[in-house]
Amino acid sequence: MEELIQKGKFAKAAAAKLAAASSDAKRTALLCAATALVAHTNYILEENKKDIDAGRANGMSDGLIDRLLLTPERISSIADGIRQIADLPDPIGEVLSEVKRPNGLSIGQMRVPLGVCGIIYEARPNVTADAAALCIKSGNACILRCGKEAHKSSMAITKVIQDAIFAAGLPKDSVLLVEDTSRESAVALMKLNDYLDVIIPRGGAGLIRTVVQNATVPAIETGTGNCHIYIDQTANLDMAKDIVINAKTSRPSVCNAAEKLLVHKSVAKEALAKILPALTQKGVTLIGDDQTCRIYPYPDVIPATDDDWGTEYLDLKIGVKVVDSIDDAISHINKYNSGHSEAIITDSYENSQKFLAEVDAAAVYVNASTRFTDGFEFGFGAEIGISTQKLHARGPMGLNALTTTKYIIRGNGQTR
Repeated sequence: MEELIQKGKFAKAAAAKLAAASSDAKRTALLCAATALVAHTNYILEENKKDIDAGRANGMSDGLIDRLLLTPERISSIADGIRQIADLPDPIGEVLSEVKRPNGLSIGQMRVPLGVCGIIYEARPNVTADAAALCIKSGNACILRCGKEAHKSSMAITKVIQDAIFAAGLPKDSVLLVEDTSRESAVALMKLNDYLDVIIPRGGAGLIRTVVQNATVPAIETGTGNCHIYIDQTANLDMAKDIVINAKTSRPSVCNAAEKLLVHKSVAKEALAKILPALTQKGVTLIGDDQTCRIYPYPDVIPATDDDWGTEYLDLKIGVKVVDSIDDAISHINKYNSGHSEAIITDSYENSQKFLAEVDAAAVYVNASTRFTDGFEFGFGAEIGISTQKLHARGPMGLNALTTTKYIIRGNGQTR
């Protein structure tokens, strides 16, 4: 598509200048962008309202509306994230290792930008700012492609950031947004090998699967979140209740929200009596296995189907299962999880270590909510996504995940 080819050329030229930009220049530009976003809050909210109104008219779910919605507080939080990114150490130019060979050659490995990053996402206008800031700080240009549901909001954020970084001396084309929101534009971006160095999907399972299966540009698989909390037989049940309520209800539409609750059989009656009514009071629909349903019969708990255990609800729903042991819990988690975030609530050091060692996920917690799997909470300022694969990045992707390395070799006349 002509638009993408043109934007690819512009982004590649901008990437060359960004790669050579000083840390001070990038920091100044990001601070200017953060200030500009807050200053243009009303403009951004006006455009966001158009997206919200269209979403409601088209029957968008409350969970997706929540992802799409911007408020003055959320814009302020986005700006704070950009400021945090601006103040992080610049990874570009860092020498990771250097060795002296017997022949006198000094061989080092240095961090450099990836180049041009393509990011495809859905109804998440905050991703526009997060992705732009992380790419600028790591010396990468980016081509963003959001879903039509968030397009007006994302266009407004992009325009504000472009104007701010240009005024600060960086190329305006460092951040570009694809204007065509058709499926064809998404597929074309996935195949823009002449200009993109990597493509990163951020959204639901369907989007991620489409990118991974269709992209010819190298893709990073970011995560759906079928996240579990396991309550061990030694757990402090008051702590468990607080963590489960937070992980499920604080923001059910996000990928680090808990979707499944596993409870050891020896504490099942007491734990479920404490936790399930509290979830119900928060409006959570309970879906349970046979043992859970015996403790809390229908209609309090809806019998689970086999499909429930692998489903990411992204809603006020939770699957509940009683397990015989920590081994059964780990086995169930490793069978059904999406590689995102898993938690154990326990007072047993031995069981906590076993859980940490044997659960296969990007983030594994002991006595804490899964909701902390987030670039801001991890100190990255924001994240480009949460990778659930094992190459080349895993977990929340901050600045370092947007770099690669090159070898730098210094000699004094050596030949081979």
